[in-house]
Amino acid sequence: MRAMVLHQPGQPLVAEERPDPTPGPGEVRIRVLACAVCRTDLHLVDGELPPGGLPRIPGHEIVGCIDMLGPGAEGLRLGQRVGVAWLGHNCGMCESCCSGRENLCDQAGFTGYTRDGGYATHIVAEARHCYPLDHLAWPPERIAPLMCAGLIGWRAYKFAGPARRLGLYGFGAAAHLLIQVARAQGREVYAFTRPGDEASQAHARELGACWAGGSDEAPPQPLDAAILFAPVGSLVPTALAAVRKGGRVVCGGIHMSDIPGFPYRLLWGERQLMSVANLTRQDGHEFLALIRRIPVQADVQLYPLEDANRALDDLRAGRVRGAAVLKP
Repeated sequence: MRAMVLHQPGQPLVAEERPDPTPGPGEVRIRVLACAVCRTDLHLVDGELPPGGLPRIPGHEIVGCIDMLGPGAEGLRLGQRVGVAWLGHNCGMCESCCSGRENLCDQAGFTGYTRDGGYATHIVAEARHCYPLDHLAWPPERIAPLMCAGLIGWRAYKFAGPARRLGLYGFGAAAHLLIQVARAQGREVYAFTRPGDEASQAHARELGACWAGGSDEAPPQPLDAAILFAPVGSLVPTALAAVRKGGRVVCGGIHMSDIPGFPYRLLWGERQLMSVANLTRQDGHEFLALIRRIPVQADVQLYPLEDANRALDDLRAGRVRGAAVLKP
């Protein structure tokens, strides 16, 4: 198989030829049709996350077809199209798993981080952590961003609660999907971008934002909730200042720069600050069922697999409208 491999944080991925992997017990091998590029991949490549084992093939927003079943792999069939997301393994026995919070499992495995991911022509995944996609006839490149930007974004969206006025800080892959869900559910969306990023602000307005501006601007009226997708800790007090009393700020990323000190009055008034960690399979099944009713359209920029470094550079520089997607 062909793969783009991370050997050292801070260094470009290396194109390699490797033997095709063989699935173990309970696993399947998948021929990758598309893999979206996530900001988490960028955090890994840039060394902002502790290495999950190197060398490593990144990528966890995967759509592909099963071409080999391992012993005991149940519920799936050869040739079936499936999705693979960030959570690739959980123990099923710890307190977190047994209480419906498998996203917090201490023994969890993560696709493209502790397990090889989808920047490749093939991947091995646990059958129980694959999402059947039989009900979606969309092209694989349109589905791939849903497997993280959509799924983990959905968990953040649920945590935001029944907000009528919702702020989205960082208008990239996740926000451009969630705004479509929010607008379909009758919510007002306020989009915050990098200061001066008029292209992203225009994109937000095209998708139904009632207001779009820089993250250094205050919204025209208090928000009921805000979700931070931008990994910028200084936006936490900014978002707290933007939500009303009793409002909620949800941090949706796996990494964020340090949060600066801020006056207690920004949290006072029963405002809430919380984070989202990973996702559960239930989140995934909920979101994939939801998009049958709300046909979320992912805006994508396509790259050949061998151009993974260019895709990461474009994401780092803010040159991606919507989501970047690799196609082997």
